[in-house]
Amino acid sequence: MITLVVGGSGSGKSEYAENLAVSLRQERQIYIATMKPWDEECRQRIERHRQMRAEKQFETVECYRNLKELKLPGDGKTGTILLECMSNLVSNELFGLGEENEAPCLEEGIVSEEILRGIESINEKAEHVIIVTNEVFSDGDSYSKETLLYRKVLGEVNQRIGKAANMVVEVVAGIPVIMKNR
Repeated sequence: MITLVVGGSGSGKSEYAENLAVSLRQERQIYIATMKPWDEECRQRIERHRQMRAEKQFETVECYRNLKELKLPGDGKTGTILLECMSNLVSNELFGLGEENEAPCLEEGIVSEEILRGIESINEKAEHVIIVTNEVFSDGDSYSKETLLYRKVLGEVNQRIGKAANMVVEVVAGIPVIMKNR
């Protein structure tokens, strides 16, 4: 089962996704964290998220890129995997991690397919997959070509996951609105 949780910045989507994962009452819960700690603001956000899930018994796995190659701890199928968040993963895949000798992949089709293969891979390893993503499409209309590329790829990935998902929830002002449930 795949659930896509969408929302704007500060909408409550992360808390909703974590509580949904906990409510599924699976033996193992793996939290795939995609935000690389670039600066102090990122480190603070990561720490806030760790505190939010501290008592929820998640095993955290860092994965900034190459989701399809991710090796999860343990053997066999996992109960619930929570991927937080698709927006960071798309950015990391498109623009890289700022590492020496790293060549970012600025080809939208390649990035989309690689990410979707990664989703398929983790879906095969879990009973439930919950994916958190940002809604970045309702503000402004003048962006750099890199930002336009990012929005295009994130939009494509979100749409394709949404079509494949069993459930799609948009969180607005802390209120979950179920868009799809089958």
